[in-house]
Amino acid sequence: MLKDFARRPAVQALLAWAIAAWLSFALRTTRWTIEGDDEVRAVAASGRAVAAFWHETLPLMPALFRHARRAHPTLRATALASRHHDGRLLGEIMRALGTEVVHGSSRRDGRDRGGAARRRAAGGVAQLAGISGAPVLPCGAMMRHCVRLGTWDRMMLPLPFGRGAIVCGAPIDVPREGWAAALPGIEAAITAATARAEALCR
Repeated sequence: MLKDFARRPAVQALLAWAIAAWLSFALRTTRWTIEGDDEVRAVAASGRAVAAFWHETLPLMPALFRHARRAHPTLRATALASRHHDGRLLGEIMRALGTEVVHGSSRRDGRDRGGAARRRAAGGVAQLAGISGAPVLPCGAMMRHCVRLGTWDRMMLPLPFGRGAIVCGAPIDVPREGWAAALPGIEAAITAATARAEALCR
């Protein structure tokens, strides 16, 4: 009954607004260390890139977009979200934070395949890059102080006035044909960027 109430459009809109307000406050008061600024500026200048990161760090990514938009004010970001009710809520939060949203599959890959899939690169990342011709920008993010939610991905909810790090690796070109072969390299690059972000927050 409570779940049905929480899924009502008006309730989801209010919840999305409250979470977005919290995230905006927490991210703006965080002291950020950003590595890979040359990579960020290069893809921002081109206006085309597929940012790839672990799902748990999604709430931190608006800080990267805000950083990139300082140099390129007209830069636009679009997030791919599930059609499932959780994905719709995340989509509303991203919209409130200034990111456009495209809804894709309703399948929840990480949850459906178990905890081992929490840090596995989704095929859609490489496929989208291959079709669009945009490079994949592997990203890692971490906060020194955050709350880990009890979700399948242990999503991070940042706390204000803390320290955070975002690391971007070298862009990865993905061929239109045989895009699946790029997945291991993308996964390794995201893992390396995340490990570096974790080290910077110690």
